[in-house]
Amino acid sequence: MTVTTPPLSARRRWAGLAVLSVSVLLVVMDMTVLNVALPAMSEDLRPSSIELLWIVDAYGLVLAGLLVTVSALGDRWGRKRMLLTGFAVFGLASLAVLLADDPAEVIAVRALLGVGGAMIMPSTLSMIRNLFPDPGERARALGVWSAMAAVGAASGPILAGVLLERFTWPAAFLVNVPVMAAAIGAGLVLLPESRNPGPGRWDAPATVLSMAGMVALLYAVKSFGKYGPAAASTLVATAVAAVTLGWFVVRCLRRPDPLLELRLFRSGPFSAGVATALATAIAMGAVLLLLAQWMQLVQGYSPLETGVRLLPAALAALVASPLAPSLAARIGARTVLAGGLGVTAAGFLLLFLAPAPLDYGPVAGALVLIGIGNGALAVASAVIMSGTPAAKSGSAAAIEETSYDLGGALGVAVLGSVAAAVYRGGLDYEGPAAGIARESLGGAIDVAAELGAQGARLGAEGLRLSAEGALLAEQATTAFTGSLAVTSGAGAAVMLAGAVLVWWLTPRDLDLSAADH
Repeated sequence: MTVTTPPLSARRRWAGLAVLSVSVLLVVMDMTVLNVALPAMSEDLRPSSIELLWIVDAYGLVLAGLLVTVSALGDRWGRKRMLLTGFAVFGLASLAVLLADDPAEVIAVRALLGVGGAMIMPSTLSMIRNLFPDPGERARALGVWSAMAAVGAASGPILAGVLLERFTWPAAFLVNVPVMAAAIGAGLVLLPESRNPGPGRWDAPATVLSMAGMVALLYAVKSFGKYGPAAASTLVATAVAAVTLGWFVVRCLRRPDPLLELRLFRSGPFSAGVATALATAIAMGAVLLLLAQWMQLVQGYSPLETGVRLLPAALAALVASPLAPSLAARIGARTVLAGGLGVTAAGFLLLFLAPAPLDYGPVAGALVLIGIGNGALAVASAVIMSGTPAAKSGSAAAIEETSYDLGGALGVAVLGSVAAAVYRGGLDYEGPAAGIARESLGGAIDVAAELGAQGARLGAEGLRLSAEGALLAEQATTAFTGSLAVTSGAGAAVMLAGAVLVWWLTPRDLDLSAADH
C-alpha cells in the first residue's frame, strides 16, 4: 500500500505525465550536452588532465552514489516533494555555472547537477507507478516517458551545437533554468503526493554503505577503462566496492524494512526488465560514443551535423516506444522484450558486417534498427514497475536507474577497451610521437597534422614528413573504423545474450494489463 491523493481524472494524470516526461527529457539531454561543450570549456578554463577527468566523471559518480538513498528518502518524505526539490537543485546548479570561472568550480557544479539528477530520475518513475494505477494505462505512460528519454539523448548534442555556434559554453547549461522553473510551477499544480505509509526505521549504516559502494564500483569501472585492470586505483576501488556492497546486500536481505528491496529480484519478470535495461546500456554506451567520434573525426562532420545524423535512432525510438506496450498486449511482453533486444542486435550487426569503407548509409540503417529495438525499454519499465508493490516503487526505480548508469559505464569501460585494443592493433606506425598516435584517433590526427606542418616548413626536404603524416592519418582512420565494427559486433553479442536471458526469465503468458500488486 501507499499513501496518495484520491484518484485523479485522466486529463490530470496525463498532464502530470507531461511534467515528468519533460523533466526526464531535460536531465537526459544534459548528460549529452557536456560531450559537445567540453572542447570549448577546456579552451576557456584550461583544466589539467585530472581536472578534465573529474569534470566528466563528477556527475555520474554523485548520481550513482545517491540513487538508492534518495529513492528511499522519497518513499518516506514524499515523492512529489523529492522531485520538486530535485528540479530546484538542478536549476540552481545550472544557474551557478555563471559563477564558475575555474575547473574546480565547474566540477562542483557538475556534482550538484548529479545531486539534482539523482532526485529527479527515480522520482519520475516511482510517481508514474502511483499516478497510473491501471497497469495497461501505466504501460502506455511509460512508453511516452521512454520516448522522451530517447529524444533527450539525441537532442542534447544538437541543442548544444546550436547554442555554442552563437554563445559561450555556459549557455549549454543555462537553458535548463527556465525549464526547471516551469516544471516546479506545473508540478505543484498537477502532480499528486505519494509516500510509503510504513517505511520502517531508517538504516543509516546501509545508507553509508550504498553511497560508498556505488561510488567505488562506478569509479572502479571507469578506472578499468582508463588505466586497465591491474592499475592500483582499479584494484583498490574494486576491493572497496566488493566489501561495502556485499555488506549492504546482507543488511538489506536480513531486514524486514530494507533501504533497498533487493527481494524484488525474486520475480522473474522484474529481473528480465532490469536485464533488458542493463544489456541495452552496456552496448549503447560504447557504440554510440564511438559512432559520434567516427562522424566527427573520420567523416569530418561538425558537432551539430553529427547530432543531426544521429537523429534516426531517436526518431525511431519516438515512434516505437509508445507503440511497444500495445504490441506487447497483442503478442506478449516476453516476445517484445527479447525481440527488441534482437532488433537492436541486428542494428549493431549491420555496422559489423557493412562493407569497407564504411559510409553513412549503413550507419543510418543501423541507427533506425537500434531506435526501434529501444522501444522495448518502455515494456521493460512497465514490467519492472507493474511487478512492484506501490510502496516499494522507489526501490524499483532506483534499481532500474542504477542499471542504466552502471551499464553505460561498463559499456564504455569494457567495450571501449576492446575498441582501443583493436585500434592499436590496426595502427602500424613507428614514427615520431607513436605513443600519442596509438592512444587515440584524435591524438593520431594531431600528430599527422604536426608532421604535415613540419614538412611544409621544410619545403622540398620535408616531403617525407608530409607523406608520413598523410599515411598516418589514413591508417588511423581506417583502424578506428575497424575498431567501431568490431565493437559493434561485441555489442550485438551482448544484446543477443541479453535476449536469451530475458526470454528465459519472462513467463510466456505475462500480461502487462493484469500484472500488478
